[in-house]
Amino acid sequence: MAETLHAPSQSSHEQSAKLERKSCSYDNLSKRFEFESHSRRFTQQYSQIYAARLMEARPVLERTARKKWGADILITKLTDVKSGVRCCVLGTLFKVMPLKPSILKEISEEHGLNPLPPHGRFTSEDDSLILEDESQRIVLTGVISTSTSVTGTVIAVVGLELGSGKFEVEKYTYCEVPSQEISTLDLSLQQGEDRYVLMVSGLGIGSSKRDPLPLDLLVDTVTGQLGGLADHQLSSKIVRVIIAGNVLSEETKAHKKDEGTKFLTRKVDAISVDAVKELDELLTRLASSIPVDVMPGPSDPSNYTLPQQPFNKCMFPEAGRYLTMTSVTNPYNAKIGGVRFLGTSGQAVNDIYQFSDRDDRMDILEHTLVCNHLAPTAPDTLGNDVLYYVHILHCVYGLLCVTVRTCVHVYVCVCVCVWLSCVCM
Repeated sequence: MAETLHAPSQSSHEQSAKLERKSCSYDNLSKRFEFESHSRRFTQQYSQIYAARLMEARPVLERTARKKWGADILITKLTDVKSGVRCCVLGTLFKVMPLKPSILKEISEEHGLNPLPPHGRFTSEDDSLILEDESQRIVLTGVISTSTSVTGTVIAVVGLELGSGKFEVEKYTYCEVPSQEISTLDLSLQQGEDRYVLMVSGLGIGSSKRDPLPLDLLVDTVTGQLGGLADHQLSSKIVRVIIAGNVLSEETKAHKKDEGTKFLTRKVDAISVDAVKELDELLTRLASSIPVDVMPGPSDPSNYTLPQQPFNKCMFPEAGRYLTMTSVTNPYNAKIGGVRFLGTSGQAVNDIYQFSDRDDRMDILEHTLVCNHLAPTAPDTLGNDVLYYVHILHCVYGLLCVTVRTCVHVYVCVCVCVWLSCVCM
């Protein structure tokens, strides 16, 4: 008994030193979001993209309509709609918005006209909905909500054409949630062990107002250099870190041309140079301890339209030496431990927020799931269109939002966050 009481006890530091980082299987499934620079074309009209989207979604939408309203429902095209005859029509929504930004309105200053005041959101009482298919378009009225709808959504509506040439909607439906792919979880997960994926966004490196302390605390916590034994045990179960967008601050972007003569600014470094160096140091600290995936965002040096391509490898000379450091696309799709993740850096969610009256970011992200499309408003205000939910995921996320919330839609974990969210798999 005395020997037990007087035996030297192991410190929490010594016990923590024996902890090893847990791991999970990993498979990057974002190949469909990657492209060669010479393969991008900007001559294609939006109408062709919307027609291809409708053609892709038509079989699923027809099946959903017949399941919901009966196999004998009359499904027809707009050219075959007869006045006063109830029918079902499939098409793509177009939202007419007087306040929507327009290049023609922006150049009105050149003609001495007063420009429109800036708006945080572009909805108004004068908005209206139009349904269009491969043949023609028609104005929608009835039970469908104009304020919560957005351009680019593929939808099936039931109703009848009025004498005024408008279609009175009695009921409507979106694409059904696609079937979930059956996958085998890692053995550790099947045995009930916890594994975590850490999602971070909006680091804002390079901002003059940024406090570096929270980010240092985050890195030290993840790498096991902060906290007690319980904290170390928890952090050792984090198997991957996903940094989703806006790793650099808006201040690092060159908004204006350099003022003054060039010979006075020749040896002046851009703000982004120091910011990228700081980011490289941060990723090096993380990648030396845990696998890290870095997604670009709206303020980062990548292409503007979705899907955004991975950061150039030359940006990270130190972190790039680690095999655990991966630059990925936005959107990003991966299977971690047998669990499928798919998400964006938040452009799609924030874009729908601007062009509708939906105030809840969680509701918006769920809406994209129901519509079977990551970004319904693309390419109208986001660009490109390879953003279908090919298979339903186990976890769908949207970062760079103003709230931190999670919910379960049918059998899918849906989460939005502004800074950090740990997802238990």
